[in-house]
Amino acid sequence: MSIRLGNSCMNCDRFKDNYCKKHETSVGYQHTCDSFKMKAAIKNEPNCLNCGRYQSPTCANPKKAAPGMLCNHWAPQATA
Repeated sequence: MSIRLGNSCMNCDRFKDNYCKKHETSVGYQHTCDSFKMKAAIKNEPNCLNCGRYQSPTCANPKKAAPGMLCNHWAPQATA
């Protein structure tokens, strides 16, 4: 099963401090609507440079892995 960024209110351009500027109501991560507009700051550009497995023992293709490349084993880097 793949993990993807959802169309939840928290990823919407109209979301600010648990409030929907379009519908003028409180919302959370479980909410979405037909007027969803993805935030421009969120980017889904998976490649070796932002893979948690890049240059590690768990990399599936250590001899081929390079910046800009992507494979079926891509894993996002952890952020704290």
